[in-house]
Amino acid sequence: MALARLYVDGASRGNPGQAGIGVVLEYGGAVRKVGEYVGVRTNNEAEYIALIRGLEMALEMGVSEVTVYSDSQLLVRQLAGEYRVRSPRLRRLYEKAAALIPKFSTFKIVHVGREENSEADRLANTALAKNGR
Repeated sequence: MALARLYVDGASRGNPGQAGIGVVLEYGGAVRKVGEYVGVRTNNEAEYIALIRGLEMALEMGVSEVTVYSDSQLLVRQLAGEYRVRSPRLRRLYEKAAALIPKFSTFKIVHVGREENSEADRLANTALAKNGR
């Protein structure tokens, strides 16, 4: 089947603060979108939660090849092994994401500008605005 394109974003008002995630999964002509409130989190935690949610969605849909697009340089570089994960809270999320990656025959993660990730960003901020206090 075709390569899936996964766009992920996390948003936080305060660091930590109320947070939301946005996920857009394009696969085989279908598009799935998710915007969820995820409670009080740091921005980086929200980014990882969005990635995990997106990877889980992709696996549920039978995706074997995925390219992830994120505007979080930290997320991309940590998963590429370029940056260490220092925060214990972030390490747990990193390990959960890292455990999902080998389930794909092809996995690639790409840093993109915010404008290229605008729909995931909109979903994260909409979820935050609706549910954040």
